Amino acid sequence: MRIIIAGGGTGGHVIPALAIAQQLKRRFGAEILFIGTARGIETRLVPQAGFPLELIKVGALNRVSLMTRLKTLFDLPRAIAASSRMLSEFDPEVVIGVGGYASGPAMVAAIRRRLPTLAFEPNVVPGFANRMIARWVSAAAVHFEETCQYFPHCKVTGVPVRAAFFSIAPKTDGPPTLLVFGGSQGARAINQAMIESLPGLREKIPGIHVIHQTGQRDYDHVLAAYRQSGISGEVHKFIDDMPGTFGRADLLVCRSGASTVGEITAAGKPAIFVPFPAAADDHQNVNARALERVGAAVVVEESNLGAAYLVDTIAALISDARRLQGMSQAAKSLAHPKAVEEIAEMVKQLAAVG
Repeated sequence: MRIIIAGGGTGGHVIPALAIAQQLKRRFGAEILFIGTARGIETRLVPQAGFPLELIKVGALNRVSLMTRLKTLFDLPRAIAASSRMLSEFDPEVVIGVGGYASGPAMVAAIRRRLPTLAFEPNVVPGFANRMIARWVSAAAVHFEETCQYFPHCKVTGVPVRAAFFSIAPKTDGPPTLLVFGGSQGARAINQAMIESLPGLREKIPGIHVIHQTGQRDYDHVLAAYRQSGISGEVHKFIDDMPGTFGRADLLVCRSGASTVGEITAAGKPAIFVPFPAAADDHQNVNARALERVGAAVVVEESNLGAAYLVDTIAALISDARRLQGMSQAAKSLAHPKAVEEIAEMVKQLAAVG
C-alpha cells in the first residue's frame, strides 16, 4: 500500500498525521510520503519520525492580508502542478489531507486524477483547506458529529491520541493541583493572567499546587512571580511527560486546539479553556464550546481573562469534587480510543475500492 499524507503547519495537523502514518506502516506495511511546506513544523517532525517529506510552495488564503492572498493565489497553480508531479512519481493508492497549507493543493491534484482521498478534520468547523475540497473527497474522518454536515461521506473516528492519555488513573490524593499550559510555545495571555491571579489563589485555595508550562519566552518572568508569591508551584519551559502531568492534576487551564481537546477527552480531565482568539475560523472557541455543551469544560474568553474572574472560576471548580467528577465523565464520553485504528481501516477500504 502506497499512501501520501498532505498538510501540516502546526502540531495539531502533524502529530495526528504521524500517528496515522505509523499505524498504516505497522498494520499494513504501507509506504508513506508526506507533502508539506518549508514553513511548517512538519520539516522537523516528519524526518525525525523516519518518513520522507516533499515540499511545495504555498501560503495562506484565510484571514490574511490582501497581498498575502494574492501571492498565494499566484503560487497555487504551481503548487497543484508540483503536487500532481509528486503523485505521478509516487503513484499512491490513497491521498490523505490533514489540513494546513499543503493539504489543499495536494488534495486538488488527487481529486483531479480521480484518486481515492480521505480528509482528516479534528476541529468542529473544518479548516479552510478541508472546506474547499469537502464535497469532492471520497471520505472524511472527523472528531465531532457536527463536522459531518460538511462532508458527504463522513465517519466520527476522533483524533489519534497517544495511548498513555487513555490509561491515566483518577487522582485520589495530594493537594488540589492546577495544570496550566498554552501549547508548546506557551500563551502570553494565560501566563500573565496566572501571574496576576497568584495572590487570589493563595487566599482562596491556601493548599493549591500549580504546575505551569510557560514556553521559552515567558519562563523567567513567570518563575520569578511564583517565587515571590509564596504559592506552591512548579514552573517549566516545556513538559515532556504530559500524560504523567495530566495524572497529577485535578483541573487544567489551557488553550483548545484540536490535539489538546483530544488529549483532554482521552484523559477525562476537567478543563477551563481559554481559546486562542486569532485561531483560523475561530476553531478553538468552537472546539471549546463543544465540550462546554456536554459539561466537560468551562470556557473563558481571553477578553474576560481578568485575575478576579479566573480566580473565582478556578476556586469554584477545584473545590467541588462532585462537579469535577461529572466533568471528567463528560470528557471521557467524547474520547475515541480506537481513532487511529479506525482511520487506518478507512484508508484500507479506500485503497481496495481505488
